[in-house]
Amino acid sequence: MSKQDGSNRQVSAASVNSSSATILHVDLDAFFASVELLDRPEFAHLPVVVAGKSLRSVVTAANYPARQFGVRSAIPLSQALRMCPKAIVLEPHFEKYRHYSAKVMGIFDEITPLVERLGIDEAFLDVSGATGLLGSPAEIAALIRARVFAETRLTCSVGAASTKFVAKLASGRAKPDGVLVVPAEQTLSFLHPLPVGALWGVGAVTEEALIRRGLHTIGDIASTPVAALQRAVGEASGRKLHDLANGIDPRNVTTAAVEKSVGHEVTFEVDTVNGDELRRELLRQANAVAVRLRAAGWVGRTVVLKLRFADFSTITRSRTLAESTDVGRRIFEEARAIYDGLDLHRPVRLIGVRMEQLTESDGQQLGLWDADEGWREAEDTIDAVSARFGRGTLRPASLLKSTPPLGDPRNLPRQE
Repeated sequence: MSKQDGSNRQVSAASVNSSSATILHVDLDAFFASVELLDRPEFAHLPVVVAGKSLRSVVTAANYPARQFGVRSAIPLSQALRMCPKAIVLEPHFEKYRHYSAKVMGIFDEITPLVERLGIDEAFLDVSGATGLLGSPAEIAALIRARVFAETRLTCSVGAASTKFVAKLASGRAKPDGVLVVPAEQTLSFLHPLPVGALWGVGAVTEEALIRRGLHTIGDIASTPVAALQRAVGEASGRKLHDLANGIDPRNVTTAAVEKSVGHEVTFEVDTVNGDELRRELLRQANAVAVRLRAAGWVGRTVVLKLRFADFSTITRSRTLAESTDVGRRIFEEARAIYDGLDLHRPVRLIGVRMEQLTESDGQQLGLWDADEGWREAEDTIDAVSARFGRGTLRPASLLKSTPPLGDPRNLPRQE
């Protein structure tokens, strides 16, 4: 797989035959950092990191000059500054990211109705129905890049292929600001030299297991019997990896994408073992998650608690409810029960709550007896007051006992 700093960038010649590469994967380049640099263009060629003010913050994004020093998202800001002491740190502004994301997605929607959003900064497009009007897939990719830059001053990279998996790989190879077309007949010659880690579903543990068996490239996977792969990584994973390695990916671009989860998390300014403080933070986060669920028209069934400790070790624990909910109090009570059951005595650096197994809400209680009816009515009232007077006008009294900890601002829903 290509490095994330753009050093292995690969792009297509203008003469490439793209007629069979009708699935595009479009990915905005270093999106958060690029948006911040729109207001600070003098820093564009310098290493820039997007993170909160505190050295205990986590890097939200890094531009390509910073990535060349090894800086990447999700590492502590203090570590990033050790890697790149001259990095310029800019605070994140998520309202800007949503604004520019909406503009870019609007461009995609004007190109084709078949757009599958993967998050705030990337999407699959099926352009098979647009070629008669707009030209070849390569020409459509060029049109998209030109429009995105003209209308937002942001750059994006595009991979074009006959399958979603290869299109996504190609966009990563084309970064930054490039197009890589992989015609259907060149799929295997493109895939097979790549390392096994480039395959979807191959994390560090699986990669190590494959390499121990002498499987270093995707080509090695492709030529290995399915039964041998299944013994190495399991029945379902073995079949999936064998198919992908042989260019088999029957998935279509789907327009009805649902967020996999909605969550909030914060990093404390000082590690804490104070149970009351942690429970108050769980309540704040649970209410914030519930607000976002109701605003989006979703309910969730699985509550997940995430804890990171002073040594950066991280645990997640979950509980699945009998019925889906968008009630903050129910989410909090489940998260608190998980926390209380852990019997922790270690300083906590980060705490987070998220909801998974999301489905559309039908606006009605799901059971004959709604145990959360009182809390549901109270939270509906808070939503109404907030809509009129602003978020935070009403909130649980327990949250008035202390100010919230310094937040890790990565609050956007992600397809991780």
